[in-house]
Amino acid sequence: MVPFEPGPRVLMYTCGITPYDATHIGHAATFMAYDVLQRRLIDLGHEVRCVRNVTDVDDPLFAKARQLGVHYLDLAAGEEARFERDMEALNALPVYSTPRASSAIPDIRGFIGMVLERGFAYVSGGSVYFDVSKFDSFGSVSHYTREQMIEFARERGGDVDNPNKRDPLDFVLWHPSADDEPSWEAVWGAGRPGWHIECSALALRELGETIDLHGGGSDLIFPHHECERAQSEAATGSPFVKHWMHVAMVFMDGAKMSKSLGNLVFVDALRKEWDPRAIRMAIIHHHYRFEWEWTNDQMPTALQRLNMWVDSVGSPESPTLLNEVRGHLDDDLDTPSAMVAIDRAVSQGFSAQVAANLLGIAI
Repeated sequence: MVPFEPGPRVLMYTCGITPYDATHIGHAATFMAYDVLQRRLIDLGHEVRCVRNVTDVDDPLFAKARQLGVHYLDLAAGEEARFERDMEALNALPVYSTPRASSAIPDIRGFIGMVLERGFAYVSGGSVYFDVSKFDSFGSVSHYTREQMIEFARERGGDVDNPNKRDPLDFVLWHPSADDEPSWEAVWGAGRPGWHIECSALALRELGETIDLHGGGSDLIFPHHECERAQSEAATGSPFVKHWMHVAMVFMDGAKMSKSLGNLVFVDALRKEWDPRAIRMAIIHHHYRFEWEWTNDQMPTALQRLNMWVDSVGSPESPTLLNEVRGHLDDDLDTPSAMVAIDRAVSQGFSAQVAANLLGIAI
């Protein structure tokens, strides 16, 4: 773990949603962690520029739009709006910007041109690939062995057996589109961007060459963040990220929440039955760094806790509670311990209001 010691302005980039379905608890857990971090940084007096992209050019979105018989951008707009309603209900702070990948095609083409000009990419079979052999530190984000990276790439759409690639770990920057997919002109051939290049181009456009903190779910460490770093540093020659912060996965019925398994709990469905503040409390009751299991009994427990905190309003403020909560947040964003500290203060007859607000719980 590397200490995070930012300057007066903090530049954050968090990988956002692919807007083809509703926000589930696993998604919400990721964004609540960065929201609490953003609140603490603001509390410390920092200016925070948090960029959270929208991946509206991607295979799952096209597949869902094809299935529903709608335009992919119409589907994306509807799901993005639903996501924003969920974030507002969970009291997430507004972020600096929420750029869409579709808005950045000129930036992406220019970015790919930079990578090609610097000798880190090649054109083959109508696609542009990043040449990992030219980037000596490939693997330094994930710390995986080459064998592990190949295995994960095979599982996660890395197309390791593609004969157009020089190395199984080479990854696509630009490729031809299917007949019913969007396509843009480029000097190396019409097509669309690969998944990883979108975030690199948006981060450069919105925040500059080097960002203080890059976040996302732990499932993005490889290949997404590994590839992001490689292509960004290849393009600019500057360090891409000072600190990586990954939020662990949420499980249900013994498996990671995923659309393919169908073991999902959607935020908008929970909001119909429960106070959104209790949903937020149920999420941040768990430490961002560790995997956890969602069970149905968590919402009644969280609501009971919320009611205790609400009932404390009007009681005197503890002289030590706020700083105790700050201390826990400064210790690797330890929200569970911060909440226990508030529970203890409430049991001693003090108000939870000010300390709870730092966690994003308005009471």
